[in-house]
Amino acid sequence: MTRAAVPVLIAVSILVGLSTHMVVNCGDEDDPDICSAVIGFSPFRGSVIAFAYEGRGRIALRHGDWRRAIVDFDEAIHLNPNRASFYRDRGLARRQNGELQLAIADFDEAIALNPKLAAPYHERGLALAASGDLDRAILSYTTAMRLAPSDAEIRLDRGLAYLARGQADDARADFEAALALPPGKDDRVRQIARARLAELSSAGPTPVSAPRR
Repeated sequence: MTRAAVPVLIAVSILVGLSTHMVVNCGDEDDPDICSAVIGFSPFRGSVIAFAYEGRGRIALRHGDWRRAIVDFDEAIHLNPNRASFYRDRGLARRQNGELQLAIADFDEAIALNPKLAAPYHERGLALAASGDLDRAILSYTTAMRLAPSDAEIRLDRGLAYLARGQADDARADFEAALALPPGKDDRVRQIARARLAELSSAGPTPVSAPRR
């Protein structure tokens, strides 16, 4: 290699690195146009550009545009059908859009691709609970708890499922455990757990037909 070619090679390497970073992380910004530009102009295609679709879908998900998110996650999965996070994200959008059975199927696929992550089990539990299948929801929450034992939100959601099924003692144990765990990013989990414990301590707790968040 000639000495003159070295700077060119370094420049190309830097540009490729920046392009790869932009493709994978464009969803970190809150501007879908960045991901759209990456999709339209990036030299990368195929499974790599799937991350840009995922990023744009995640932006739509944050803004409550469930249908737009589903379309982008569909494309990401078409380009790279072997990544668990794509199915998990589409499952989130489908659950929020009321497509519970499709969401459950997506969480099942995410779990099949990577069974060591707690989030798909937790999200599947929420979808199952919303569909009225409390038994399977509790099983899914229990697996999520085993994988993420310090997550107070999972404890809370399993407690809500127990409460909806009329298992007051089990619900109380989960609410108390949620309060004992480190708080998350906000105090919502603790507030709900305290409120449900107060209900259980009263003479006539308010019936709960299904856990909702």
